[in-house]
Amino acid sequence: MSATMDDENVQETDLYGCLGIFKEASTEEINNAFRRLSRMYHPDKHIEPDRKQKAVLMFNKIKYAHEILMDPYKRAIYDTLGLKALETESWEIVARRQTPQEIREEYERLLIEREERRLNQRTNPKGSITVGIDATDLFDRYVDQYSGATAAAGSELPTIEVSSMSISQSIDCPLTNQDTAILGGNLSTHNGTGSGTITASSRRILSDKGWAELEVSAGNGPMIHLKGFRTFTKHLFGTMSGFLQFSRGGIQPGVSTMFAAQLDKSLQGRISINLGLMTSITTTVVHDYKDNHLVFGIQLGIPNSFVTAGYTRRFPQQEAKIKLALKFGTFGGIVEYGAEKKVSQFSVLGAHVVIGVPTGVLLKIKLHRGNQTYNFPIHLSESMNPTAIFYGTLVPLVAFIVVKNLLIKPFLEQQRERDLEKKRQTNSEMMAEKKREAEAARDLMKESVIRIREFEEGRKGLVIVKAVFGKLISTETNDIDESVCVDVTDPIQSLVKNSQLIIPGDQLKSGLPGFYDPCIGEDKVLYIRYRFRQQLHHVTVGEIEELRCPLQRHLITSES
Repeated sequence: MSATMDDENVQETDLYGCLGIFKEASTEEINNAFRRLSRMYHPDKHIEPDRKQKAVLMFNKIKYAHEILMDPYKRAIYDTLGLKALETESWEIVARRQTPQEIREEYERLLIEREERRLNQRTNPKGSITVGIDATDLFDRYVDQYSGATAAAGSELPTIEVSSMSISQSIDCPLTNQDTAILGGNLSTHNGTGSGTITASSRRILSDKGWAELEVSAGNGPMIHLKGFRTFTKHLFGTMSGFLQFSRGGIQPGVSTMFAAQLDKSLQGRISINLGLMTSITTTVVHDYKDNHLVFGIQLGIPNSFVTAGYTRRFPQQEAKIKLALKFGTFGGIVEYGAEKKVSQFSVLGAHVVIGVPTGVLLKIKLHRGNQTYNFPIHLSESMNPTAIFYGTLVPLVAFIVVKNLLIKPFLEQQRERDLEKKRQTNSEMMAEKKREAEAARDLMKESVIRIREFEEGRKGLVIVKAVFGKLISTETNDIDESVCVDVTDPIQSLVKNSQLIIPGDQLKSGLPGFYDPCIGEDKVLYIRYRFRQQLHHVTVGEIEELRCPLQRHLITSES
């Protein structure tokens, strides 16, 4: 491999994988790996023209990896930026006298400068649209107490109408790494009455422990709002805000503050105090452990006091979660339950049912797409109508299953296939070259593999019976699609030293000698069946998972 590889190869090549070593390998370990592979790949060890040509290809590859990793300066750049940085003639870090640590510090400085230049070109638009729908006529048909006729006389169809709508939007305008300007606004209407507000604010990061923000808004009277955040200790932080609302009735001040303490790894306590038109003190305890999230809170205030509790269960593999919440206070109580599901890379769909007094029955549908949120609260009944509860729960569930299977799932499958096909086409030439390199490596290592295998068999050590690397069919059983895989029995055997096999983690196995990626963009695993002390073992590991053999848990028993 020459020192002027193309960009695609630069992006895909793993120098540590080429030598089969850990990223933390010492200079001695790098040299030992290079010498071991040189015994297999050095062109002088091969006479036949075809094998000699293959040897030149593989020897240049490991020689290139060895040269980069043995140079502290180049290795520091490679570890920080990758090979592409080494291939760039206009590389900004040119001082050879710099130590690896100084190189990293210089690179971080350059990153900050480039980030500041990008700040002026970047905004972060966020927004939400809420459409309130009154569908109470579906379940609470109004009947005239005198004539007994429905309010919509002459028509048996219920009336469904849009009762409210609100739109809010904001954009962030980074000025420097410490300063951000934010401009936002919202419009809302309810039963024919509308209002709007425009907001401008400036946020400054004071240190790594806090920030402050000044906000000015106009709409329902001018308002000045000052907010701040501060980390006090490793386990204690807080926020404080104060505002002045100007209206015809005078100036209305308000202050709120919140302190939170991390009681242990999964338990957090918060206390909030609000002073103003609505005075209250709230205590909240949050327990967040693995896939479970539990919240309990008590608020004492004027005019409302309540107790609330909520439980959320997350399902990471399904990218979904379910929620149950209770709230009871001086103005009534509600029960809320629902679920959310990630339906695409950037979209999350959720549906919740709220039942209570004086709410009645409310179905809330939410779609979160990128930085935009779309809310559709649908009022089904003004009372706790069992029929409204039943249909409010069942219809969204059935609709989601139908839409998912008939529309979303086929669309995502087609999109995934298009993306994979595009990757295959884009990388076809590079992957063909990788495949030729892998075949050349396997051919050249045969004699060495025979010696290693005979040595291990003689001492009843570690003998690789079968090893395949390829497409993962099932995450539960770790099965491999035999039609999309690579036989890597010899490459794995070549890595065995003194009855030990160690393959570093956090490195793509497709970069190991004799390997290549048979299915770009798809999950891959390595399956190995080996014999140790005349007993059969097997193990399956992911593409970047560390592997150590032999281990007792790999033993194939009668129950396996």
